[in-house]
Amino acid sequence: MAEKNLAFSTRRKLRRLTLLLEEAYFRPMTVASVRLFITAVPIFGGLWAGGARGETPVGSVDQLRALQKKVEQVAEKGLPATVSLFSEKNESSGSGVIISREGLVLTAGHVVEGLEEVTVVFPDGKQARGRVLGSNRSKDAAMVKLVDGTPWPFVELGDSKLVKVGDFVVSLGHAGGYDAVRTPPVRFGRVVALNPLGFIGTDCTLIGGDSGGPLFDLEGRVIGIHSSIGASLMSNNHTGIQNFKTDWTRLEKGDTWGRLTMNPLMNPDRPVIGFNVDRAVPGGVQLAEVYPDSPADVAGMKKGDVVVSIDGREVRSLRELQGILSSSEPGDEVEVTYERDGETKVRSLKLARLADVMPEQD
Repeated sequence: MAEKNLAFSTRRKLRRLTLLLEEAYFRPMTVASVRLFITAVPIFGGLWAGGARGETPVGSVDQLRALQKKVEQVAEKGLPATVSLFSEKNESSGSGVIISREGLVLTAGHVVEGLEEVTVVFPDGKQARGRVLGSNRSKDAAMVKLVDGTPWPFVELGDSKLVKVGDFVVSLGHAGGYDAVRTPPVRFGRVVALNPLGFIGTDCTLIGGDSGGPLFDLEGRVIGIHSSIGASLMSNNHTGIQNFKTDWTRLEKGDTWGRLTMNPLMNPDRPVIGFNVDRAVPGGVQLAEVYPDSPADVAGMKKGDVVVSIDGREVRSLRELQGILSSSEPGDEVEVTYERDGETKVRSLKLARLADVMPEQD
């Protein structure tokens, strides 16, 4: 009976937490109201204490007050640099974040798709012109450069490779587009998933207009850019900042490439070698399957082989493998080092399109 009561209590706490987060979203928080939001969280302290997957316990009043202070500091630091991007050409709006004094703005690729210029609107209503630079559609990552004046308010970049499931995060964005009567809403949540292609899943609530806005760690550093809204308001995707860093030169130069898709892993134009990974093993990743007539098959790779490196970069997990390939394109030549029965082999091969090597579905 006690176990049933505990389960019911936990479900009730989850429901109340869901309602609180949704209310905080639809009645967007200012920096001042962050204090009220965090103050309400002790109701759920017992729910969060001793969380799963190595999550940091948060239960005491002192811990929650410290967390409240962190969120306030992140919001105060991030709000001036969180901008709305508007285009009269397609009458759409999204968000972005300034990451340099010179006015370099990071946003989502789909926010600026097909555009050369955007109007950049600051939280105080000030406007400036922005020139669209490059975009990697496959990672939903793009850059914009402010062309009017300097210096600009900006925030520091973090490292999305260090992000773990369970980490607390803060989300900013111009939900529903720029609104003169309020600042960009402040959302608070946790990382719930990590994608092999460098995408981050969180339970921060997002809606239209948030796309392209920043996701911060609790040190106020940008670790992701809002990409897509999940099936639930509390299940959303952000392209990790490492996706920008990997392609920084091309983005800044103005290159545009890749293909927009709701699921980057199933992008038909994604570059692949042509195998499935079984698991990570000491020294690399072991192959579970090699697709017939794929680059891997043509190079002589077989099930059970252990891929050690690609172009000299160590491969210790599926995530690292996908990260290395995501900076390439179909047709690019790569050097794959792998082991079989204690023997090291090196093969050069050309990457293929996912659509060209995947088995046909009935």
